[in-house]
Amino acid sequence: MASPSGSPHLVRSHSSRAARVAITAALACLVLLGGGGAPLAAPASVHTTTAPRSGPSPADSSASEGAWRWPVDGGRHVSAAYRAPAHAYGPGHRGMDVTAAVGTAVGAPADGVVAFQGVVVDRPVLTIRHADGLVSSFEPLESSLRAGDTVSRGQEIGRVSTGGHTAPGALHVGVRRDGEYINPMLLFGAVLRARLLPCCGT
Repeated sequence: MASPSGSPHLVRSHSSRAARVAITAALACLVLLGGGGAPLAAPASVHTTTAPRSGPSPADSSASEGAWRWPVDGGRHVSAAYRAPAHAYGPGHRGMDVTAAVGTAVGAPADGVVAFQGVVVDRPVLTIRHADGLVSSFEPLESSLRAGDTVSRGQEIGRVSTGGHTAPGALHVGVRRDGEYINPMLLFGAVLRARLLPCCGT
């Protein structure tokens, strides 16, 4: 004898049949999305890579970004890092100060042509024009080079002197691209990471 309409047995039968239909439809979708029934593998571990930073390329043709030669031999120590101004006339530090004793030899970071050599206010300055619209400047730097002289990567361009806003025992290095100052560390290897300093004498 058939179960009366609305009995618990009939409800369970309809629910079971609906569940089977839903499962079958879900499996069919998985087969279609999985490429014709191929077994679905567990997801492999994901390895992320950092896309190369776009930006200015160094001057010498054999180098890539970050391959400019460090201006002085020995360890790389930046006593004052680049600080971008908020606007063209705003305060900031348009370059980096590299620790170097007075009299230390300074090498050209890349091939180029001397654009300026002379005293500006109270410090000797040397400027080199490179390829790709890049210009490097060094101060205070005593040099025997003159405007128009060609220099090659690593060639001595002068020696650290004194004067200007740079503290004694440091060389100020500035870099411009198409007239705009940029962080020199983009050319010399890497951008320095921010470092938290202890507070309140602790």
